[in-house]
This record gives sequence, C-alpha cells and structure tokens, in this order.
Amino acid sequence: MKTSIGIKNENLAKVAEVLVKVLADEFVLYTKTRKAHWNVEGQDFYNKHLFFEAQYQQLDGIVDDMAERIRTLGHYAPATLREYLELTHLSEHHLETNDSLTYIKELLSDHESILIHLRENINNFASEFHDAGTSDYITGLMETHEKMAWMLRSHLK
Repeated sequence: MKTSIGIKNENLAKVAEVLVKVLADEFVLYTKTRKAHWNVEGQDFYNKHLFFEAQYQQLDGIVDDMAERIRTLGHYAPATLREYLELTHLSEHHLETNDSLTYIKELLSDHESILIHLRENINNFASEFHDAGTSDYITGLMETHEKMAWMLRSHLK
C-alpha cells in the first residue's frame, strides 16, 4: 500500500536512500562496539567490558529505530551484512591490539564520522525533501552520537 503522509514519493525515496546508508553505518558501528566488548583486554578489562556493553546496547536501539523510520517512510530497510558493507562509509579495520584505548580511538573516530555525515544531510531533509520528521529524528540522533563520542573521548584524557 502506498505511503501517504504528505511527502512526495520521490522525496520519500531520496530520504530513504540517505537513511539506508546511515542504518548501515549504525550497524557496522554496533558490530565494532560488540567486538570491543567481547575482545578488550588489559588491566581495565572489566570496566571497559561494561562500558562497551552499554554503548552497543544503545546502538542496538538506534539500529532498530532507524530501520523503523525507513519503514515508516514506506521503504524497506537493508538487513544483510553484505548490504551493510556495501552501503557504509565506515571501515572494518583489523586492530593490532585489543587494549581499550585502541578500541576507544577507533570507535570515537566512527562516531565523529557519522556525526559529520548526519550534519551534511540534516538540512536537506527539512528544506529540500520537506520531511521535518526525519530532520527532527536526525537531530536527536546527532545529540545521541555527540554524547556517546564525549563518553569515549573522556577516556582519552
């Protein structure tokens, strides 16, 4: 059934095209954060194990919300690893060590990259595509990533 929410179909398609890439980024970041949770080693293991767990749980909610936003707009959310790797702008680096600082730097870089990508697109949602709902949603998502990045960055002081 056609989605009729006051936004032209071509604009819905353009918004969904951006959002599927964001979803891929979020899923890759979620996976990398899970990897940090599972594989971190060192004297601070337990604290960082719990810290990474809290972050991947938050990202899990973001992934679900993003997929549901895409579906709300009448489009299908990608849901395979192949699709995510084709759509993401993040990389899957193989880290040389499993210490917390290495993971933190890598994850912080990814959060900052996502933030830049979100900022580059946020105005288009409202002004070009006439989708204030997605613009508002992305604003909240940026705030979440800003806080998550701050938490990671604070470990580097």
